[in-house]
Amino acid sequence: MKSLESLLVEKGLVDPAALAALVATFDHKVGPRNGARVVARAWVDPAFKKRLLANAPEAIAEFGYKAGQGEHMVVLENGPKVHNLVVCTLCSCYPWPVLGLPPVWYKSAPYRSRAVIDPRGVVREFGLELAEDVEVRVWDSTAELRYLVLPERPAGTQNMTEDELASLVTRDAMIGVAKVKA
Repeated sequence: MKSLESLLVEKGLVDPAALAALVATFDHKVGPRNGARVVARAWVDPAFKKRLLANAPEAIAEFGYKAGQGEHMVVLENGPKVHNLVVCTLCSCYPWPVLGLPPVWYKSAPYRSRAVIDPRGVVREFGLELAEDVEVRVWDSTAELRYLVLPERPAGTQNMTEDELASLVTRDAMIGVAKVKA
């Protein structure tokens, strides 16, 4: 990716300052770090978690994350007996304000079709083995509605700060193809 950026700048096709501003936006204003902060707050603040599950866009806006592709969002809570998995079977509808750019695999036809047909097999390929008694729920995003998974808080993290917890949360856990590890 760096070589492509360098080539575009060298050829005069991209302004280096504009490129730096764009990269900074995705590094600091949108992206999985935003979602991780939302998840960590939900883990430490029961009142916020209640607001998040009741009205995700409004709760997420408390962080200042409100932009296109996130104004209609539902947060799905994972638990010991329920695991949620998000997909967009039509294209790649994705909650940009909290997850940033969608990963390539999320947009791929194999993920989009197999997540619905064989969700356990798909998460297994990501290294997540779910017990047979865990119900897997697949949620299909649309142009009107995006989903964000609120992963289970890992055991042994009760003494961690909100920032420390946020550092554990991954984009993949907020899509449902992984769990958060302590």
